[in-house]
Amino acid sequence: MSGPSAPPIEALKAIMARLRHPATGCEWDREQSFETIAPYTIEEAYEVADAIARADIAALRDELGDLLLQVVFHARIAEELGHFAFDDVAAAICSKLESRHPHIFGGDTVRTDVGPDLPQSEHWETLKARERSASGASGALDGVALSLPALLRAEKLQKRAARAGFDWPDVDGPESKVREELDELAEASPEQRAEEAGDLLFAAVNLLRKHDIAPEDALRAANGKFERRFKAMEALAASRGLDFAALDLDAQEALWQEVKQSEAVKAAKIAD
Repeated sequence: MSGPSAPPIEALKAIMARLRHPATGCEWDREQSFETIAPYTIEEAYEVADAIARADIAALRDELGDLLLQVVFHARIAEELGHFAFDDVAAAICSKLESRHPHIFGGDTVRTDVGPDLPQSEHWETLKARERSASGASGALDGVALSLPALLRAEKLQKRAARAGFDWPDVDGPESKVREELDELAEASPEQRAEEAGDLLFAAVNLLRKHDIAPEDALRAANGKFERRFKAMEALAASRGLDFAALDLDAQEALWQEVKQSEAVKAAKIAD
């Protein structure tokens, strides 16, 4: 095991090795696999995003540590299976970053075959497409992770299709498609509703994408706004001695409008 003066990353790797030791390690850690750890990896990534959204720097430090642990955990399992080790993971991302930034690193990493005058975002996507092709991908949609949140995956699929030329020229097409899907959902049989609802969401993602709006970010903001306003309604009802859940819908809607108006007044004062 690394000594007390070892760099923190080496200490973390040593701790993980000890936890995974087949004879003296932790029973829970020894039993884990790529598959069982993957949900925790995804959860930790979301907790990093949550700390950022709350502007909680102390929490961000801790959550990044938790996420780093996931990387070390996966790498340790891979090393035990004879696939690769943590240093191979680090070396691979170093190589990838250098190859995708020839304008920064130059030298042997310059990729003139993708066009040095491309905008950086297009250059990056072209390089990634070349990498996917070199790894055996044959279609434009290959490599879009199945485990992504559905809205994010829909956006990525649409962007990939758009780079292959399959895209509306403007927002008119997606707007018409959303209206069409709304009508189809309204007319759908019970057996068809789930499929039509999915088509509607997919069309909505396409519309937002044409407006340069990230659907995942937009929905996250809408969730936050709804949660904030709902809690404000509950608090308002409680301050008046009312049981919010016992109110009829008209009374609840009146509270909702009151909260919205209060927010609008506060926003106007801030703007002044």
